[in-house]
Amino acid sequence: MRERASPAPRSGSVLGLDVGCSPRRRSSAICRLDWDGESVSWHFARFRAVEPERSGIIAAVAGGRPALAAALDGPLRAGFDEIGRYRMAERMLTRRLGPLIGKPGQSGVPVGRLLNAQANLCARAVLAVADLASARHDVAIDAKAVAEAFPNSFLGLMLDAPEKVPVRRSNRSDRYFVQLTRDGTLLRLLEHCLPGRRPAVDLATITNHDDRAAFVCALTALGLVAGAFVAVGDGDGWIVLPPAPFIRPRRWALLAANSAESPDALHVAGGVPHGPV
Repeated sequence: MRERASPAPRSGSVLGLDVGCSPRRRSSAICRLDWDGESVSWHFARFRAVEPERSGIIAAVAGGRPALAAALDGPLRAGFDEIGRYRMAERMLTRRLGPLIGKPGQSGVPVGRLLNAQANLCARAVLAVADLASARHDVAIDAKAVAEAFPNSFLGLMLDAPEKVPVRRSNRSDRYFVQLTRDGTLLRLLEHCLPGRRPAVDLATITNHDDRAAFVCALTALGLVAGAFVAVGDGDGWIVLPPAPFIRPRRWALLAANSAESPDALHVAGGVPHGPV
């Protein structure tokens, strides 16, 4: 499936949430990314996976304010119920790609079930307090513009040589974020989705692990708004990825090979610069 790109509004906001599971450590974060005709800015807040802290922080950042989309780093599908099985979205980013850029966890294993439950709680909290726009993309999981993000794959697909970036499982997204900030890729992605705008502060000032993940989730939501993204999945949910022009050719070739085995599991919006899938 393919959609055409649609320009983002002159001004607006999106939300990104890094979903954590700890009731003791503030390992969850929310990012509100705002733009006008000239600049882009963002704001972060962190919270624990407990109530009323979760809902209170989300309400403080997102409550009652218009947002064009929200993306969350955790398994989600229509209805926000328990998934409980290994999904097509996860298989699409594991086959061939996993050894190079890491892979999503499985929604059917205990850790995956816990993250799914926490993502559902966060999604419901956002929908309860945010003035979220209606979904306009074909792979929507809700009437409102809420989607699933996965920062490791989102960032890894944009790296020309991920095997040359020294990583451990615990710091993969941080190392990828630093590399893509240094080489200007993340800045170019912002400019691609929001032409003519410049960040109010340098992207390199985002140094906290959870803030970085929430920011990447906000970039994921921004791609939805701009109509420029790739997504993988099926009825059990879709993971939203960078616009096709930003997926490096060698990564694109592996994604296309996976798509050849599961043709309905790849959705492209905003153009396919590396050839037909």
